[in-house]
Amino acid sequence: MRLHLTRRLSLLATLAGLAVVAAGLAAATATASPKAATPIKLAILSDCQGAFGAFYEADLGGAQTAFAKFAGGKAKDPKKPSAGMTGITVAGTPIQIVGYGCSNDRADTAIKETKRLMEQLNADILIGPLSGDEGIAVAQYAKQHPDKTFLNGTSGAQDTTLKVRAPNFFRFNSDGAQWSAGLGDYAFNTLHWKTAAVIADDYSFAWTSSAGQLAEFCAVGGKITKRIYPPLNTTDYSSYAQQLPTNVDGYFVAVGGSGTVAFLKAYEQAKGPIDGKKFIGNLFFSDPLQYKDLSSRMAGALASGPTNGSATDAKATAFINTVKATYPDLVGLAPSVFFYNYYNAAWGLVKALTTVKGDISGGQKALQMALGKVSLDAAYGKITMDANRNAITDNYVQQLVLVDGKLGVKTIRRIPAVDQTFGGTFSPTTAPPGRTSPACVKRSLPWVGKYITLK
Repeated sequence: MRLHLTRRLSLLATLAGLAVVAAGLAAATATASPKAATPIKLAILSDCQGAFGAFYEADLGGAQTAFAKFAGGKAKDPKKPSAGMTGITVAGTPIQIVGYGCSNDRADTAIKETKRLMEQLNADILIGPLSGDEGIAVAQYAKQHPDKTFLNGTSGAQDTTLKVRAPNFFRFNSDGAQWSAGLGDYAFNTLHWKTAAVIADDYSFAWTSSAGQLAEFCAVGGKITKRIYPPLNTTDYSSYAQQLPTNVDGYFVAVGGSGTVAFLKAYEQAKGPIDGKKFIGNLFFSDPLQYKDLSSRMAGALASGPTNGSATDAKATAFINTVKATYPDLVGLAPSVFFYNYYNAAWGLVKALTTVKGDISGGQKALQMALGKVSLDAAYGKITMDANRNAITDNYVQQLVLVDGKLGVKTIRRIPAVDQTFGGTFSPTTAPPGRTSPACVKRSLPWVGKYITLK
């Protein structure tokens, strides 16, 4: 009896001790801070030198404005996006910007910077690059690094997604040919051009941009009498301007960046005063960063792209207000494709990371699968992804006009849901855009005569 009582008392003492230990552990657990999630390392690549160096802050500002809007980011300096951003968090997971890449429109420089960001700074995800040849090179690099994820910045060469087709490279913007949808139809059927000449930078994006211009013009019955391709970063365009024929109805221009105004000045010296109505350009004609230098000489000219600087609807207004709240000095650049495309890339990333709850384990396969399914109800039209992870979205035809004596833009037409095949013109097996491609042939395009007129 006494032995039984002793054992019972010993058992009770043991249980009481365990209870004390358990209570202590519970109290420690309750008061300890939760373990912080491992940050996702992000890098952003753009051009701070070369023909497109002027767009550097706009590119970084576009991406970071999206992080401010959708992921709680706070700009370190609202006047300088490259100063950085803190507080970016998605699904409880912090996003750390580990570095910015500075390229110069050259593929070799872009790859050097990509390697620095991805291999030395060990970024998990890259947003960028800016320019065409750079985009092709980064997509090829992406194929060799399947456990990393790459989102295009604003580069628009066709080959990047139609030919390279890296499964971990995503482009939430349309390409340069898509950006030209609507121009050829307008030139032939509204301006009554029958013949035209082409002048474009001699590199992949301008080839793509020019391909869209001339493919549509030829599709509806126009003729291209001459194609001229000055090297990118040309400073003296006088010899190229002199080669332009005068016995044509107009000119398709895909000379961009710092070369746009330099070419126009050379044309004036070689041919005399510019008649804006005889010029159709690509996005560089209608980019807000270019208005001051283009000046009143270009009033009447046409351009096109995936943004609508005339839009005043709720989505466009909300987008402008978001920019104003994050980087007030950049609000005038919100309709720039440079700002807008980087913004949508970052927004697409946030949506996909939200889907996977911030988890990029397993070689980022779940994240990459989610990115391919993202759609954006964006400021200037819905964006969906095709099978090659390239955007399908609206395009706009615009006219440069004078507003209170200053150059501005009036949007004329919307071309809905243009895809990268350009109505069946291009495919993975067709010849890539170049100096002689595509050929000038008549064909049917699905949007001709079915555009939406805008007021």
